[in-house]
Amino acid sequence: MTPSKVHQTLQTLHISETPQEKQPQEALFAGFTQEDFDVFTIPGLEPRMEALIRLVRPKLNLLGERLSPELSVLCGEEMFPHVAKHARRTINPPNDTWVAFAHNKRGYKAHPHFQIGLFESHLFIQFAVIYECKNKSIFADHAQNKLKEIIDLVPSHYVWSSDHMIPEGTRHGDLGKQGLETLLARLKTVKAAEALCGLQLDRNDPLLRDGERLIRTIEQTFQTLLPLYRMAF
Repeated sequence: MTPSKVHQTLQTLHISETPQEKQPQEALFAGFTQEDFDVFTIPGLEPRMEALIRLVRPKLNLLGERLSPELSVLCGEEMFPHVAKHARRTINPPNDTWVAFAHNKRGYKAHPHFQIGLFESHLFIQFAVIYECKNKSIFADHAQNKLKEIIDLVPSHYVWSSDHMIPEGTRHGDLGKQGLETLLARLKTVKAAEALCGLQLDRNDPLLRDGERLIRTIEQTFQTLLPLYRMAF
């Protein structure tokens, strides 16, 4: 093959003619520390936001960059990261913070999405349809028709919540068929009702200090929650 044909073939396959040239490596994720969770004990809006922006937000930005490509492949469409800014707060400091992933580039609240975030007590990795989501009834209808499938597919230690502002929830194993039916019924009839489901990791869990292992756990959690996400369309 002539040199010109080799060049054309490489261009077609998008392969570099200089194999020694290395692609930039992904930034390693360091995980979360006790100091990250202690941010939510700092009194006052400005001091808490300063610490949140300095300590936690860079980690959420990195998670957004690292996980968006993988989640896009999983969902079959581009998923965009949205890191909470808490810009509307003027008095009360935030009790949690997060990065959300949605198929809409401009925002996530009106759409089914995934979240990774922190309360003072734990890290959460979850699927969410919150009160602003236009697809709440769609998800509720589909989920009601696939109740047994949901009961079987969601691990017993995953947690359900009907309010994203409250750190507590109910373990899937404790919620039961009747509890899930009630949650879904409220989702259709109560404007403020929400549905969130996912994994919670206590702030003292050693997994949180192992950033790369945590990322693999997040990816596995998103894969487990994918059927719920697809029910929202």
